[in-house]
Amino acid sequence: MASVEWRRIPTVLYPQEVLDKSFKRASKQSDLVEDPDKYHRVRKQMSRMVQASSDTIAETLLKWVDKWPSLNAQSSFDQALVDAAVGADEYRRNLGAIQWAAERVRSIAGESQSKMLRYRNIEAFHSERRHAYGRMSSIIDQISQNILWLGEARDILRKLPSIDASEPCIVVTGAPNVGKSALITVLSSGEPEVASYPFTTKRLHVGHFDHRRRTYQLVDTPGLLDRPMTERNQIEMQAIAALENIGDVVLFLLDLTEDSDMSLENQENLLAEVSDLLSDKEIIIVYSKADLIDEIEEGNMSVSSTTGIGIEELRLKLIETIDADAVIDPLALPDDWPRVNEEIEPIGSPEEIAKRREKAEMHAPRWEREMQKKKKRRD
Repeated sequence: MASVEWRRIPTVLYPQEVLDKSFKRASKQSDLVEDPDKYHRVRKQMSRMVQASSDTIAETLLKWVDKWPSLNAQSSFDQALVDAAVGADEYRRNLGAIQWAAERVRSIAGESQSKMLRYRNIEAFHSERRHAYGRMSSIIDQISQNILWLGEARDILRKLPSIDASEPCIVVTGAPNVGKSALITVLSSGEPEVASYPFTTKRLHVGHFDHRRRTYQLVDTPGLLDRPMTERNQIEMQAIAALENIGDVVLFLLDLTEDSDMSLENQENLLAEVSDLLSDKEIIIVYSKADLIDEIEEGNMSVSSTTGIGIEELRLKLIETIDADAVIDPLALPDDWPRVNEEIEPIGSPEEIAKRREKAEMHAPRWEREMQKKKKRRD
């Protein structure tokens, strides 16, 4: 499944900008009408203005609906990420309101044009056009909060990462300020903001490193606190979404230094929670800030983003653990490879089927005809 390019979400206009754009375009349309009879000319002008304003509003709104990704077509990670960032239900509800408004505006234009056909004086045409404009403005006013929500959500969604499901992915997690962003920086091309205070990472960042022409993605998640799920904020929920739905392996960092913002006991509680949450994924535990630790038990992996201790060893460990280039069955075909379904019966009568097969054999390549002849001899 292709990753979502959140940055391609189109700009959302303010409600008044939508109306100004439509009415301005409509006024230009009236100048294009030519008719020597004033009565018919005015009717055509008013009708065309109503139609042009309706088309502009509807096309603008439906463009937003069309360009915003459908959540049902997205991966479980993208759905969880949108839910954590702006709310999946709000996402669907607001886009639904926008689509309703587009359909309603077009309906208003049709009703107004039908009425104009029955009017017999010029002033009635102008009055009906103003009435249609007022009704369209009322519809836009009804969805003004939905439009404003889309504009704010767009600013948030454009910052979400795009994860390529076809490439290996490593999720880096742990408590706040344990060195996740610094580790991502030295391991990959990603450059998150690095500072010594909690929640430096306010959203998901994605870094990369290459090995044998394969790109390994590293997702830098916001820090998690040792507290119930219901008390976690939006930043932490984005990290939970990443942990639950992506990643071939999870890299959990522990900070044993005295300056750690969370006690070792709370960090271990957090590790136990993550382990329960991800029982089907392998978790690699790494001690960060090795240059500030006096002694680490033998067999435990430690790294220092400042001095580079253990960085290359960790990189090789990740590559070996994921084993992305392993070939389990060299003869296995991809899941989406086209296959012949023997259960599907040919269409037509037996005579028609036989005639089609005979025609296909006549136009088959020579080598294929020779094979068919040999097969018939054997049979």
